[in-house]
Amino acid sequence: MTDRDPAAAAVVRDGPGRPAAGLVRACHPGPTAAVTALVTALAVATGRDAAGCLLAGAAVLTGQLSIGWCNDAIDAERDAAAGRAGKPVAGGTVSARAVMIAALVALACCVPLSLASGWRAGALHLAGVLAAWWYDFGLKATLLSWAPYAVGFGVLPAFVTLGLPGEPWPAWWAVLAAALLGVGAHLANVLPDIEGDLDTGVRGWPQRMGAPRVRLLVPVPLLAATCLLVLGPEGAPGVAGWLAVAAASALAVTGLLLAARSSRVPFVTAVAVAAVDVILLVAGGASLTA
Repeated sequence: MTDRDPAAAAVVRDGPGRPAAGLVRACHPGPTAAVTALVTALAVATGRDAAGCLLAGAAVLTGQLSIGWCNDAIDAERDAAAGRAGKPVAGGTVSARAVMIAALVALACCVPLSLASGWRAGALHLAGVLAAWWYDFGLKATLLSWAPYAVGFGVLPAFVTLGLPGEPWPAWWAVLAAALLGVGAHLANVLPDIEGDLDTGVRGWPQRMGAPRVRLLVPVPLLAATCLLVLGPEGAPGVAGWLAVAAASALAVTGLLLAARSSRVPFVTAVAVAAVDVILLVAGGASLTA
């Protein structure tokens, strides 16, 4: 956008506070905070020291900020065409140029913060961040739209454990469960916007399936992740593990049964199942390197 664009004019008209608020909203604050909190909690659970936990959290925070800002900057015109006025850039609160500059600054900060956990850990985390940028720059409109989510989430356990003394690799089930959690997040995130995406030419994996099929598919990777997190660690699952499987299954069934009444219910129940998976992942932090 240029300074003569309506969006930029709105920024000037609304005063200096509005662009700053728009910049905060453009980073996708909910997912950014959630993923940062998850990795920080996982670092604590695996036994990283205070400095290691702080560095891991800062690396993930800057990476997620860069991803969110990049997404809103690139999708500005598409969001406006789809009538998503709640988006800060599409709504004219902040310019796409300002958001992209913020994304590049955050990405630049993410590099040394990631490598501070060691070159293996840092390289994997940066690979996940760059996969998300690749999604924003076009992969989202292909059949491989799920791949950046699988990679971005799948590398997180390794980023945490490789920062420990001895640089141990995480257990296979933790990596696979995190990747499945990412695929489920992709489906749940896209579900409410499928019609608007199709109208603006975005034909990723979920969009090509259509909303009815996606509603049915959303719980599958999330429930698979739940089972892996319960059955993957050595030893017989405890009562808490079986209760988690039962709760996740009940939530998934509820979403399917009530899908006809509200298109938002499958999304909400998918988020709830993902929350169960996150709790299991953090609770099993001590066994991630087993």
